[in-house]
Amino acid sequence: MIEVLVVDDDARVARINAAYVEKVPGFRVAGEAHNAAAALRRLETLPRLDLILMDHYLPDETGLTVVREMRRRGHQADVIMVTAARDVSTVQAAMRHGALQYLVKPFAFRGLRAKLEAYARLRHALDGVGEAEQAEVDRIFGALSAPSEPELPKGHSPATAELVRQCLMHAEDPLSAQEVAGRTGLSRQTAQRCLKVLERTGRARLSLRYGGAGRPEHRYVWATRA
Repeated sequence: MIEVLVVDDDARVARINAAYVEKVPGFRVAGEAHNAAAALRRLETLPRLDLILMDHYLPDETGLTVVREMRRRGHQADVIMVTAARDVSTVQAAMRHGALQYLVKPFAFRGLRAKLEAYARLRHALDGVGEAEQAEVDRIFGALSAPSEPELPKGHSPATAELVRQCLMHAEDPLSAQEVAGRTGLSRQTAQRCLKVLERTGRARLSLRYGGAGRPEHRYVWATRA
């Protein structure tokens, strides 16, 4: 489980962002803070922290000041900036201070979900890596590239893709198109087309299950679970 600290000067926004985080499988909110001093205190008291969603405009200091101070104190939690700051100088400073992602407010749930899923892919890519050849380095750096929303087959709505996405994300084992159709109420053909789009855009992974005679069965798993 990835433990997350949500930092935002607006308590209402912090609660919304925390609720978004809790909706993404594999993530848990470890705490919230509404100013720089509180964020630094939480860093000292939380037993474990993996990721910080950091607002920039805090009432006492900037979010980047918090990042500088936490690094000075030896805290290695990763940072995703979640802020209304759009000026290029702030974006550049965030990059220089090691922010892994930068999400501009306002955003919908799917925007934050994409960043969190990309972060989960990065952690998965780093698991067990000691030394890396160039191909492995490229894979690690590429893990942070959040795929854009998939281009859906003609005649299918984002709600259809969301049904299939939720089905895969909550499945314990890889699913066939027929199984996805049965769980979502979609036709097998519709489920198959959506699964192919998700697989093509890197959100789902395809595996083959060989049985008796005939073609192998195509089975799909959500990419961050593979």
